[in-house]
Amino acid sequence: MKKIAFYGTLFMGLILVFIGGRFLLDPLGAETGFGISVPVNGNFSFHYIKGIRDLFTGIVILGVLWTGERRALGVVMLAGAMVPVVDFSLVLNYPAHLTASLIPHLVAIVLALLLGIYYLSSTAKKQPHAAL
Repeated sequence: MKKIAFYGTLFMGLILVFIGGRFLLDPLGAETGFGISVPVNGNFSFHYIKGIRDLFTGIVILGVLWTGERRALGVVMLAGAMVPVVDFSLVLNYPAHLTASLIPHLVAIVLALLLGIYYLSSTAKKQPHAAL
């Protein structure tokens, strides 16, 4: 299970870096992949906000994975699960959404929750006074 968790986490981190970079470099193409369409009229603020959020999150996941701080990674994954939940609800409430556009967000929710629970439950506390 340890290798599966490692590669699942690595995949999530790398895909978030890719998605974030894509929103920053190719906003309209990334928007199509996200599952909604927003009127831009030359203003890509939504795209840049989403891009930097995903890029940052991917870098955090990869950084914590690289340092080997598995409990911290569990906290990051569980807390970060709220992001695909909100993304899923945005796409779901978009009137012209395609059901296929919901699947990546749903997969991200499940992966983040499962990996977060795994890391927290399989890693012992290092300090007795730690909150988690």
